Amino acid sequence: MAAFLRSRREALRPEDVGLAPGARRRTKGLRRDEVAVLAAMSTDYYTRLEQRRGPQPSEQMLSAVARALRLTNSERDYLFQVAGRNTPSPTSTATHVSPALLRVLDRLADTPALILSELGETLVQNGMAEALFGDASRYKGLARSGVYRWFTDPDERSHYPEDDHARQSRMLVANLRAAYGSMGTRSRAGELVRALEKTSEEFAALWARQEVSRRFEDHKTLIHPELGPLEVDCQALFTEDQSQVLLVLTASPRSEAEEKLKLLNVLGHERFPTTDPHPN
Repeated sequence: MAAFLRSRREALRPEDVGLAPGARRRTKGLRRDEVAVLAAMSTDYYTRLEQRRGPQPSEQMLSAVARALRLTNSERDYLFQVAGRNTPSPTSTATHVSPALLRVLDRLADTPALILSELGETLVQNGMAEALFGDASRYKGLARSGVYRWFTDPDERSHYPEDDHARQSRMLVANLRAAYGSMGTRSRAGELVRALEKTSEEFAALWARQEVSRRFEDHKTLIHPELGPLEVDCQALFTEDQSQVLLVLTASPRSEAEEKLKLLNVLGHERFPTTDPHPN
């Protein structure tokens, strides 16, 4: 495992993961501290993995390292195997982000962009998306799904104008039914449906309509608590199996929304802090 991690790290260049190349780099490929930052772990922990001094990493840690090193699905499975862990089930919700989508996301720094699973879980978001929507990594369990939060957490709807809530509800349910059809009744999609049918009458009524869709609105209005409404265009890039989608939000040139996004990019969380609606 240590040798494999080292070889994959050395095969990457900073620009492959959205980092500045810098001058006079002595390390071949990425530095260990750069991988650690990308994987959201300490440099010491990652260093011990490469030096064969660390404990057996958890599946969560392996997934984070695989994402940081931009591993393909086959490379990710190999990493799990040599680490003594079971290979992630292909029928479970995708948590390993598509390297192809990540490469595109790495190059998007001046506009909101995020990668979602087919259950509406935010797998990765850039700084602009986090400043606009908040940090999605704080959610756990079923609440990781934006579909679940939409029907159970009133705060989730604050990002959209009230007159757009009905359309958004139909779209989310139609997307979930598409995932339900491909993943099956015993999957996490099935678990999500059963939970929502019990807790939301609105969801149950929409689910009974049997609508199916895998698309996102091309044009929408979003609400930021400080900046107000922003009219943006939404472009969606799906993986081949449609299990993940990269959403890119842009504003029309010289529009008011473009100026607001520029302000958001400059000030970010320093001016507009986000709060956790579900503190522990």
